[in-house]
Amino acid sequence: MIFAKNADALDYRGIHPNLDMALERITPEFLSALGAEKVDVKAGEVWCTKFTYETIPDEESFFEAHEKFLDIHLMLDGSERVEIAPPATLERFDSVESNDFYAYRGAPWHKLVLSPGDFLVVFPGDAHKIKMQVDGPCTVTKAVFKIKVR
Repeated sequence: MIFAKNADALDYRGIHPNLDMALERITPEFLSALGAEKVDVKAGEVWCTKFTYETIPDEESFFEAHEKFLDIHLMLDGSERVEIAPPATLERFDSVESNDFYAYRGAPWHKLVLSPGDFLVVFPGDAHKIKMQVDGPCTVTKAVFKIKVR
């Protein structure tokens, strides 16, 4: 897991070439140009999508993890709580292998609040519970990069 400020994104280059492509696009220009359509950076390996939704109570959220992809979550507007835990410490209750999606329940190891100007990288091995309310319901707009690393 990496939790940092957008302005520091380039400090994390060198972990994986596909991650570098996404980190180089964490700029005000790229983020402000995002529309409702998915933006392919490298077909099938790196793309970004913008979402707007209402945050939800803790009990309505669950952990998700991936085995082949990592995610970068970038908060554009609003704030949400996020929890992180290793999948091995959680109970799997659903999976869709073709979508690299694995759902879990359990206790978090780390908690944070994702606010505008923040980004969060969750690697394979970082189950993440997202969309949770901070102090009540909030409309958030977030960009998410999906990056193939395996």
